[in-house]
Amino acid sequence: MPFSKFQPWITLICRILLGVVLLLAGYLKAKSPAEAQMAVRAYDVLPVTLANFFGLALPWFEMGAGLLLIVGLAVRYSALFGAALMLLFVAAISQAWARGLSIDCGCFGGGGQVAAGHTKYLQEILRDLGLTLTGVFLYRFPQGKFGIDKFESTSELGDNSER
Repeated sequence: MPFSKFQPWITLICRILLGVVLLLAGYLKAKSPAEAQMAVRAYDVLPVTLANFFGLALPWFEMGAGLLLIVGLAVRYSALFGAALMLLFVAAISQAWARGLSIDCGCFGGGGQVAAGHTKYLQEILRDLGLTLTGVFLYRFPQGKFGIDKFESTSELGDNSER
């Protein structure tokens, strides 16, 4: 069966998946701002002031992008933001792993130091790479079922019949 028949449904599933992950992750961090700041500081790559700022601001951007994806508005931009964010998380987790830090990623709240041997870096990296691919798919195929976004015009899709 042709991909075009299922693509709108696949887009819907991807929108809901990435949107719910972003919304949930942002909510869990936003409800505990001190922990969110601690999680960003634990990576030990940013000055404390900047890490604290990102710990406070990031959850709101995650929730905003998640909501946009769930309702199907500005899908292409929200998906691009989500994919870029996931790649940033992959880089952050990878550098923590490479440097031998024992931290919780803080992806869904919490974060900070954990006991040696209690990290889940590989699972976190694979999860975030999968979510990155989901965002890339949504960037390429933003039109799906039950979305309110009409981002694509017929000329952008290469259909010149309405010109």
